[in-house]
Amino acid sequence: MTSISTAESGSGADEARRRAVLIVLCLVQFMLNLDDNVVSVALPTVRDDLGFTTAGLAWVVNGYILAFGGFLLLFGRVADLLGRRRVFLSGVALFGVASVLCALAQEPWQLVAGRFIQGTGAAMASPAALALLTLLYPGAGERAKAIGIWGATAAVGATSGLVISGALTGFASWRWIFLINVPVVVVASVLLPRWVAESRSGPRTRVDVVGAALITGAPVLLVYGLLRASETGWGERGSTMAMIAAVLLAVVFVIVERRTDEPLVPLSFLAFRPRAVANGATLLFSAAFYAMAFLLMLHLQTVLGYGPFIAGLAYLPFGAGILAGMWVSSRAVNRLGERAGLVTGLLVSAVGLVLMSGIDGHDSYASGVLPALLVTSIGCGMSLPALAVTALTGTTEDNAGIGSAVLSSVQQLGGALGLAILVTLATRRGDSSAGSIDARQAATQAFSYALTIAAALVGLAAVLIATMLRNHTRETE
Repeated sequence: MTSISTAESGSGADEARRRAVLIVLCLVQFMLNLDDNVVSVALPTVRDDLGFTTAGLAWVVNGYILAFGGFLLLFGRVADLLGRRRVFLSGVALFGVASVLCALAQEPWQLVAGRFIQGTGAAMASPAALALLTLLYPGAGERAKAIGIWGATAAVGATSGLVISGALTGFASWRWIFLINVPVVVVASVLLPRWVAESRSGPRTRVDVVGAALITGAPVLLVYGLLRASETGWGERGSTMAMIAAVLLAVVFVIVERRTDEPLVPLSFLAFRPRAVANGATLLFSAAFYAMAFLLMLHLQTVLGYGPFIAGLAYLPFGAGILAGMWVSSRAVNRLGERAGLVTGLLVSAVGLVLMSGIDGHDSYASGVLPALLVTSIGCGMSLPALAVTALTGTTEDNAGIGSAVLSSVQQLGGALGLAILVTLATRRGDSSAGSIDARQAATQAFSYALTIAAALVGLAAVLIATMLRNHTRETE
């Protein structure tokens, strides 16, 4: 079968193959985002089966997120230099092998190691997939539509992870939440080489391994310090030193990137205002929503007393709300303009988080959680596509991989930091309330406190867009 090049778009057969490629890329992205939180509902069962401590259990989630986000920049650059298709297929294969290792884990360290390897495979596949998609649809209109579909698939994958995890944990075994990845890996590995031609930015050059190590080490140390502080307190020496070291590594990263001839992330790339503003807003947005998903799942199981399967089903309306928000998004942009449409979506999200923060320990799901969940998800759906399109403004074949890697890295690292910071704050707030009120009310107060901060982060993202982004995204560098 004839491979698709980025220039092909004319014949009906070419268009059919482009759609087939889009479906496969979306299927892989669904899988990668599903594994962001597929373990969330299963964590109590995993803890009991493998003997995790509370601190160790957090790394089952954060191991994947940190490796995913930390290596995205490196592999986005590698994809540009060595070939997007090659890196994509290598990442998918590594992800599949790691999924099997996770399913076979007999000790805590084996599962955590498998999750880190999974995240590394995802970091290889995700930016290469988005770069292939960007090059496959070069026109502004068709690219926006394709990215919207890709983003919707990712959002549904993230939401579905909780439902699928609950069903498999409740009716089969938590090990199946990893084994279900294998068929997707096989489909992508067989079909993509037949349909997609290789693409790269130019002659092979040196890869900035030092920069990659620094940008990966900084968030790992920061998250470690924050999670340790949730158990030992803010003044504990180990957590403080880890956070200080994280800041130092971040500073060194900036210095190295300024001085190296072939930086991992050219600072001029981030200096382009639409991309810089959109990525900054995405960082805040992701921090709020990763933490919200984690905290809400704890609320459903600890306060409302839901089992894994019912808790997963209770989260399902979030996915429906995201799809509805994405449908509203295109119409809001047409009527209000891109900047106003994006600000509106972020503000709707913030309002939903405020509503959720007002939930009382005695509120039912229908009267308390569901209305706030729907408002929040609609605002999320309105925001996601516009943030992605804006963050990729002005990318070309030379930097499509790094552009998509920066966006995906910001999403993952923002989520990891938000999870660490807001869960730490919630834990400390719950501990301070323990003893003075019943456990159910203390857990609800901690939940509300963290979500109030999450709403403030999304509101700050809206202010950032409103004040610093011009009212269009087709600005050229």
